[in-house]
Amino acid sequence: MLRLYKHLRVAVYQGVRRSRLNCRQSGSQELHRLRTRCSGQRYDASMPMNQQCPVCKGRRTDGNGRTCRQCGGTGELRPGPDERDVQAHVPYPHRQGQQQKEKSLRKRLISPIRQVAPVPEAEWLELDRAASVEVTSEDPQHPIEGALLREDKRGWRASEAGPQTVRLIFDQPQNIQRIQLAFEENEAARTQEFVLRWMPKTGQSHEIVRQQWNFSPPATVHEAENFSVQLSGVSTLELVITPDISGGKAHASLSQLRLA
Repeated sequence: MLRLYKHLRVAVYQGVRRSRLNCRQSGSQELHRLRTRCSGQRYDASMPMNQQCPVCKGRRTDGNGRTCRQCGGTGELRPGPDERDVQAHVPYPHRQGQQQKEKSLRKRLISPIRQVAPVPEAEWLELDRAASVEVTSEDPQHPIEGALLREDKRGWRASEAGPQTVRLIFDQPQNIQRIQLAFEENEAARTQEFVLRWMPKTGQSHEIVRQQWNFSPPATVHEAENFSVQLSGVSTLELVITPDISGGKAHASLSQLRLA
């Protein structure tokens, strides 16, 4: 009995061992067959791009933990180099009726910006030809021509202290749209006031502007004013300058007076 039992154990052990060996051989053959199919299968250009790899069945591996060379680990077929051009024109059956929408901004066409022609420089009046001038006083080194003539840069300066008047009397009534004034003070701090008036040929005078300015050399030494006006039939233009409203002994001055 003991000897028969031993023979039975040996037979059973050998049968189990042969069964395991057969399974291993069968598994190796199947694995080899899968590898052969995965590396040797040709791509069918008529098949859509999203079809699962027939070898890995979408597992993205070749069954042994390595990336499937046929699908590249995507679970989808990849065309070979010579088949890409054909595959590029293969439609997607499951996407019929779905159109790829291009991304676009909300836009509209508008008219281009037209460049505005530069405003021509004002045609300043030639005051030496258009008017005569009256002035209460002037320094011989700084006559009134220095402020009224464009080519003269000396400016005008009164020879006496206190308020001064410069009056332009036009030969013919003028239409005036722009008035430019400039003053300078490089010596003493003071508060100046000027009044600009105009008069028609007949009638009373009309005040255009009354303005004060604080000179504080060396920080503030220059005052420039540019007035846009609409004056018609101007016969006389008068400028009254009070160089120091506090009553000091400052002398009035005028760097520039332009009319257009």
